[in-house]
Amino acid sequence: MIARIAEKLVRSYIRQFSALAIVGSRQSGKITLAKKVFPHKEYVSLENPDERLLGATDTRAFLVRFTKGAILDEVQNVPSLFSYLQQVLDENPKEGLFILIGSNNFLLHQSISQTLAGR
Repeated sequence: MIARIAEKLVRSYIRQFSALAIVGSRQSGKITLAKKVFPHKEYVSLENPDERLLGATDTRAFLVRFTKGAILDEVQNVPSLFSYLQQVLDENPKEGLFILIGSNNFLLHQSISQTLAGR
């Protein structure tokens, strides 16, 4: 595996915040980085139609499964997730609870800044 400068930053930021977003272009190593830094976190891809459907139609039920947090990939596919995450993170301010991965997409950044700023 290629050593990544971002790994040190991710480890530093996650000690300060309960959620961390890793964004970038396709095939840039976002998932590899997250799985390396957080090997014990469950990984869920919202590209999976079943996961995306549950996340979009019953967001509460989707999130309640992850009492120890999770790596959530392709989060831009379920924009409503951010509002629910805000409440979960406010009620359970553990460091590094959720790792959010998504494409370098303006709407994703807007959603995060509106609902998860400072978390």
